Amino acid sequence: MPRSIRPPVSRDDAAQTLDAVAELLELLWGRGQEAAPSGPVPPSQLRALIVIEQGGSMNLRSLGEALASRPSSVSRLCDRMEAVGLVRRVPSTTSRREVEVVLSPLGEQVLRELRDHRAREVRAVLEQMPSADVARLTEGLEAFRATALDHLGERGGGSGREPGRATGTG
Repeated sequence: MPRSIRPPVSRDDAAQTLDAVAELLELLWGRGQEAAPSGPVPPSQLRALIVIEQGGSMNLRSLGEALASRPSSVSRLCDRMEAVGLVRRVPSTTSRREVEVVLSPLGEQVLRELRDHRAREVRAVLEQMPSADVARLTEGLEAFRATALDHLGERGGGSGREPGRATGTG
């Protein structure tokens, strides 16, 4: 069946559509996070957990750079995450004066649970879409992901899960 011919979409229109979709994803993911056995994780902690997972162990300076946060803010964030058992501080392997932050088993579990529940919420929406639309959506999202990784300078970087990489849970 031939694809319908559509007029070109401006980058501004595409950005507005993507922004609206991101807001809907936030709502869906919020429902998934509320349903996760570990409960909700504040957005700042979730971002930090993902960055730490992607980079493996990292010092506070590197974490701060990745989060675009001040050192004092990162230190307090890590204090809170360590207090609830999401991360551990360990001696640096490269400098005796530094400590590194690593995910704890609980931190890994929280990310796993969160991703599983978020995927269920998104899958429920995808099940209602025609297969051809899901295929086009996937193609477009893969192209966006690759370009965004290039833009961020992170393609293939890190020793953990690549940013935005699907986990294959579905």
